[in-house]
Amino acid sequence: MLQPGSTIGIIGGGQLGRMLAVAAARLGFHTIILEPQAGCPAAQVANRQIAAPYDDTDALAELAQLCDVITYEFENVPVAAAQKLAEETRVYPPPIALEVSQDRFREKAFLNDCGIETAPWHLVNDTAGLVAGLAQFDGRAILKTRHLGYDGKGQVRFRGDGSDDIAGALASIGNAPAILEGFVAFEREISVIAARDREGHVRTYDIAENVHSNGILATSTVPAAIAPATAEGAARAAEKLMRALDYVGVLGLEFFVLPDGTLLANEFAPRVHNSGHWTEAACAISQFEQHIRAVAGLPLGDTARHSDCVMENLIGDDIARVPELLKEPAAVVHLYGKAEARPGRKMGHVTRLRHDPEKL
Repeated sequence: MLQPGSTIGIIGGGQLGRMLAVAAARLGFHTIILEPQAGCPAAQVANRQIAAPYDDTDALAELAQLCDVITYEFENVPVAAAQKLAEETRVYPPPIALEVSQDRFREKAFLNDCGIETAPWHLVNDTAGLVAGLAQFDGRAILKTRHLGYDGKGQVRFRGDGSDDIAGALASIGNAPAILEGFVAFEREISVIAARDREGHVRTYDIAENVHSNGILATSTVPAAIAPATAEGAARAAEKLMRALDYVGVLGLEFFVLPDGTLLANEFAPRVHNSGHWTEAACAISQFEQHIRAVAGLPLGDTARHSDCVMENLIGDDIARVPELLKEPAAVVHLYGKAEARPGRKMGHVTRLRHDPEKL
């Protein structure tokens, strides 16, 4: 268990790292950010930044020497770097979680091996594999690169209506290794945010219902419009996944919900998650504090919410709406300290609370 005054290293300097650093400070910890971009959002609130690439040998050695435990804010941290750090100090979540999440093929296979159902998928290494997969899915599917790609990037959608450019699909993603996912007639998208501590205790937040726009999360609404059995199934799946990974920290697991309540896992993120931002406004213990508690060896906090809510991402020029948002009652605005608004860039979020007197 870390004592107040201990130092937590955070790899990545974006908004998630920023919110982790704030949560760490509230619990009396110091933070050091490893991030190549000087003056990044996380560095604005941390004690120190090491401005270097994530795989810089000297920077990694310095981070390991200065920190009592190291975590990360995004899933594309070089696995070799995380493994090297783990030889010198504690790294949570464990590097295996990065390995699995960074490869969509391995991720799907791992979920399935855990007994967690996913949408049907097909490995694609070449044009012949793509054609075979499309035949399996009646021409309607989504091609996704196995590595990298997020917020809708690195994807090609096939509608099976004769308008698809099968020949150019692989070229459009740089002929990268890929998987093909069959379409599913889902009713809604949800996610579960769960935490596991060093002793294996698990806490789960209420399920969020998510709406995406152009591949980017637009809103998360809590509670989700799902049956209790569906919510319980999502929580059980998250716990099963974390135990299989010997996970420590907060994890986000996304699902498609079919009309009959059946769950199909989409993907997981080995970190605090955008669809859990609502917890900082609607819960006593946010996902960010919960993550810091877990990696620091502290007891996990209560995940109960005191309010229903809707979290909305502020994307690009949405930042201009902030003065009006600040006038709204029961609206909690959080800005990320990014100097430039660009299309598709997450600039902040706002959580609108709907108080339930019975929960206060």
